[in-house]
Amino acid sequence: MLFSWMQLAVETNRLALESQIVIWTRLSQIARGRGTPAESMLMVSEKVAAFAEATATVAAGGSAHNVVKGYRKRVRANVRRLRR
Repeated sequence: MLFSWMQLAVETNRLALESQIVIWTRLSQIARGRGTPAESMLMVSEKVAAFAEATATVAAGGSAHNVVKGYRKRVRANVRRLRR
């Protein structure tokens, strides 16, 4: 039980760090004038889709581990896409 909570804490911290990379990258692009309206719309629509996925996971009996795993997958995809 304790290991499971520790693992969740580690994964949640990784999610927070990866999310900060995405936020920093997007904000720095906007500050340099490279941000686009399409990227801003994508930012919002991704959040809505991620929330819907997390809600469906919980409604289907999924765990917090599964929710964090789903969010990390989306955030890592953003990191890869934004860093090209």
